[in-house]
Amino acid sequence: MARRSLYQAADPAASPTASLPHSSYAHIRRSHALLLKSGDLASDDRLASKLLSFYSSLCRFPDAVLLLDDIRDPDPFCFSNLISALSKSPSVTDASSALALFRRMLRGGLPPDRFVLPSVLKACAALQSDLAGPQVHALASVSGCAGDSFVQTSLVHLYLRCDRTLDAQRVFERMTNQSVVSWSAMVGGYARSGCVAEALRTFDLMRASGVEPNRVTWNGMIAGFSTSGLTRESARALRKMHSEGSRPDGSTVSSVLPAIADLEDGLAGMQAHAYIIKCNLESDDCVVTALVAMYGKCRLVEEMLRAFGGIGRKMEVGACNALGVPGRGVKLNVISWTSIVACCSQNAEDTEALDLFGEMQAAGVRPNSVTISCVLPACANIAALGHGRSVHGFSIRNGMSEGVYVGSSLVDMYAKCGRIGDARRVFEAAAPSSRNVVSWNAMLGGYAMHGKAREAVELFDLMRMRAQKPDSVTFTCLLAACSQAGLLEQGLRYFETMSEDHGIAPRMEHYACVVSLLGRAGKLERAYALTQKMSLKPDACLHGDVALGEIAARKLFELEPGNVGNYVLLSNIYAAKGMRGGVDGVRDMMRAMAQEQVAHASRGDQSHPQMTQILERLEKLSVEMRKLGHQPSTDLVLQDVEEQDKEHILCGHSEKLAVALGLLSTPPGTPLRVIKNLRICIDCHSVVKFISRFEMREIFVRDTNRFHHFKDGECSCGDYW
Repeated sequence: MARRSLYQAADPAASPTASLPHSSYAHIRRSHALLLKSGDLASDDRLASKLLSFYSSLCRFPDAVLLLDDIRDPDPFCFSNLISALSKSPSVTDASSALALFRRMLRGGLPPDRFVLPSVLKACAALQSDLAGPQVHALASVSGCAGDSFVQTSLVHLYLRCDRTLDAQRVFERMTNQSVVSWSAMVGGYARSGCVAEALRTFDLMRASGVEPNRVTWNGMIAGFSTSGLTRESARALRKMHSEGSRPDGSTVSSVLPAIADLEDGLAGMQAHAYIIKCNLESDDCVVTALVAMYGKCRLVEEMLRAFGGIGRKMEVGACNALGVPGRGVKLNVISWTSIVACCSQNAEDTEALDLFGEMQAAGVRPNSVTISCVLPACANIAALGHGRSVHGFSIRNGMSEGVYVGSSLVDMYAKCGRIGDARRVFEAAAPSSRNVVSWNAMLGGYAMHGKAREAVELFDLMRMRAQKPDSVTFTCLLAACSQAGLLEQGLRYFETMSEDHGIAPRMEHYACVVSLLGRAGKLERAYALTQKMSLKPDACLHGDVALGEIAARKLFELEPGNVGNYVLLSNIYAAKGMRGGVDGVRDMMRAMAQEQVAHASRGDQSHPQMTQILERLEKLSVEMRKLGHQPSTDLVLQDVEEQDKEHILCGHSEKLAVALGLLSTPPGTPLRVIKNLRICIDCHSVVKFISRFEMREIFVRDTNRFHHFKDGECSCGDYW
């Protein structure tokens, strides 16, 4: 029987050069079935190899792997073809599968060659694997492929992706053919690492060597500076690119707009928008998304809407209502919806973000993983646990929960909703290969927020065991956890090793954690000395020492004259020391501001339809507390009023009102969650502890500093906050 080609088996009219539309998967499956039935597939590995190539090109990886299992003696081309396709996939799971196939190839006695190694290195780069990458590099050297230009370029990309710039530089310097691709990679790598001088020097050396930068080079430098937070350098690079006659494209503009957003420079954003229109880039979805995000961060909602209107897009009525503007009655795509959801979430319009997420699905637009990553912070910000769980369920059903950023957002959401155990379970459920520093930081931040220093330290040790490189945020979380638990020596040791062992320069947030740590331990002279050594302009932490408190307060009054919290902190120091004159002096300084704020709070409180029942419930609880000997901490009240009036003022603190409302609005035994935009005061802390035991409720209070989990009359902070 004459052997038929794959194309003849599937469709006699097809030709080997015919394109493969999405529907061709069905044709390939029919071809596969016919070849199995005829026995041709079992007798000719070349047909099987071609079929495997088709499956790979259509990203039908399970079919391809099953077919590979049926090939008696697969050659390197079979593995190379499938590994190449897997390495091009954006999924980290597929990158892991590519490495697994490569290991299988080696176990089968097939040596690596210059065709498969670049794909394997690309998979290592996608996983940011500090372990597998160097091992593959060693294999390339042993097999004699390390001198191949494609392998070398892939090694440069790998090391840059793993933040191993020096290793990338060593490979680059040994390259015999330093192409525009490798030069561009080095420029972009230095820019992403925040090494401005090195990026610019490499850019100049590139030209000096006779290789002219192209648009990819410029885009890499601009995007790198923007990613590393060097917003002004990113903008300068764009201006230089334009002045030298290189025309920016959609990728260029999409990279520089986040830099403008970080600066919150609305005028520069409008100028960039005008340039986008001039260059006819306003139909680029990536540009539109970046424009919307930029205007959202600059709080220019009308300009954001014009960004849609300028390209013929119209706003869905529900979305416009959520943003407080007239409806325009037209449909948005997933990128546009996601951008607006992100805009609301980033600008503290969390309820609107959740409403938009629902409107988006009602409009028939399916959210993607980026949408999920944008809506979960909104759930976290307002502790909307029910919504968060629904979004989690949606992500699982649609295969999005395993992505790094969705997973990290889920960890953060559960932690901020008081479910630290659920946060850890989500973290552990993620494949180790799919975790990056963002994932680890989300879990560390959750432990810090809940005051679980021991767990944070253990997680940090595990992070180092897994060869995950920490960053600045890692140490902020770690130092905050030590500060919450009073781990003085351990916290100071981490602060020292941060720069000595990890090369991370301390930022303001690191100094703030250490000052707080020293202050809580009564080491105020050391805390003050540390602030004097800082190269940054300090804010202040006041912890019980009157002389140092006054010095720090005077500095704060200069820096933040309108921040009532600074006055309250100093007043609390005076009150704790029984210095009534000091309290009166602070009260005189803030009288106008305080009166305005108290009046506003009073009006807001009385407007609640259940305020009478709320106050009655609090009064009943207060009576029960007095029977057990509880005395309100009236020394925290700054107003010069009678003792009884001070008790009434304390009764009106927002967390007490919120807890009372929760008691009225939920069935007995239901856990309560309260979010507070200031640190909880001593009196409220005592009251909520009592309520948790008296009402037999779990109560979670998230203030600006940490989580307090009240249960059976005790708090998770151990009264140390």
